[in-house]
Amino acid sequence: MTEPSVNSSTSGNERRTFVQRLVSFSTKDIVRLVLLCVLAGFLLAALNVNPRDLWIDFFGTLAESWTRFADFIIDSAGWAVEYFLLGAVLVIPIWIVFRIIRATGRS
Repeated sequence: MTEPSVNSSTSGNERRTFVQRLVSFSTKDIVRLVLLCVLAGFLLAALNVNPRDLWIDFFGTLAESWTRFADFIIDSAGWAVEYFLLGAVLVIPIWIVFRIIRATGRS
């Protein structure tokens, strides 16, 4: 008896139709989709975006979010500069004293 020839391109893998490939999901695909949804949700919440507004006026909501984000960056920069200066009042004199002590200690 002779064995039937096996075509290497179709062994175990039948050609699936477009619809079959479209609707087939693996567990990995579902987990990835859930994680991306959570990440997008955090980002939109940080930008103070209401999901209902996205459906009603997508581009207007994006423009409003961009304006809020720019205001947030400007406010954060002002806050960071204020705390930098507050810390520098204490840290820089101490740093200068240590530099002087270290410089005079070496021969």
